[in-house]
Amino acid sequence: MKNLLKAALVSAVLGCIAVPFPAYAQVELRIGPGGVDVRERDYYRDPYFDRRHRRGCDVRDALDSARDAGLRRPQIVRETRRTITVQGFTRSGRPDRIIFANIRGCPEV
Repeated sequence: MKNLLKAALVSAVLGCIAVPFPAYAQVELRIGPGGVDVRERDYYRDPYFDRRHRRGCDVRDALDSARDAGLRRPQIVRETRRTITVQGFTRSGRPDRIIFANIRGCPEV
């Protein structure tokens, strides 16, 4: 009986040492239509991390804004520290260009 208690105590101590502490990992609990999901948070693998924390206008955002403004087949023709120039065709088929400021939100200049 003594040996059984010793073995149980030793295995319990080793089990507590071998289990990583949950304070080191940030765990996220998501509840949605698919049920409950437990994930370990990893901010560096977040696909939207770069887009949320950037300062300037992204090329993709400039192209999307140009499409919303009515340009067909928009292309980046010039990108400087201050502006992004997008060139494309209007609905009537004429070439046109739009210049965006290279700041957050991509405002049109």
